[in-house]
Amino acid sequence: MKKLTPLKKKKSPKIRVLIVDDHPLFRAGLHRVLELEPDLEIVGEAANGEDALTQARALKPHVILMDVNLPNLNGLQATRELTGSRQDVAVIILTAYHGDEQMLHAIRAGGSAYFPKDVDPQELIRAIHQAHQGNYVLNDAVLSKPQVATWLLNQFEQMPTAGIEGTELAFQPLSTREMEILTCITRGQSNKQVAQQLGISRQTVKNHMTSILRKLAVNDRTQAAVYALKRGWIRLQDTP
Repeated sequence: MKKLTPLKKKKSPKIRVLIVDDHPLFRAGLHRVLELEPDLEIVGEAANGEDALTQARALKPHVILMDVNLPNLNGLQATRELTGSRQDVAVIILTAYHGDEQMLHAIRAGGSAYFPKDVDPQELIRAIHQAHQGNYVLNDAVLSKPQVATWLLNQFEQMPTAGIEGTELAFQPLSTREMEILTCITRGQSNKQVAQQLGISRQTVKNHMTSILRKLAVNDRTQAAVYALKRGWIRLQDTP
């Protein structure tokens, strides 16, 4: 009688991870931590938002660790573009500015998890696994897609401006054009200067500014500029 050969267990494919951060030291630290995990594979690194998009398309990672404060294209913009065009990638947002509003922006942009940069490495590794499985990680809780939708609804209901006309626009991601205009405003440019630089009418600039103020729930352009700078959407070094 022939002896049966034991079936070999198939190894699960590794989770492919892309690291996006403009600080080489922080990228190197993440790389060193993650490469010790046998089921994770670092497939690439990027230093800005546009490079993140290029590498994500070429390398097809399962999970992307995305900084918010990036040159060219900030992390929230890059996340929105990636998750809008691909359903098979999860993005974990990492930020130096930690707050409930930033978390809300991160999830609205398509993020699967949100952490300050001083997150415990093991907590981040657990989040990578959860995000790869299609879950969301917020405030130490693991949520399914329906649960995160309920969480978002609760966040809006608890907003101080709840019930005010236009509140439905608050915390919606800024469009590419709105980010361009906000960047110009942060540099101190007038509506006329913004219009000339972007090749659009002054009325169009005014319309976009109205939308920006509503989305950020602020009263004027100065508050909008401070809001964006404080949260790392626009880099201080990119302004005069």
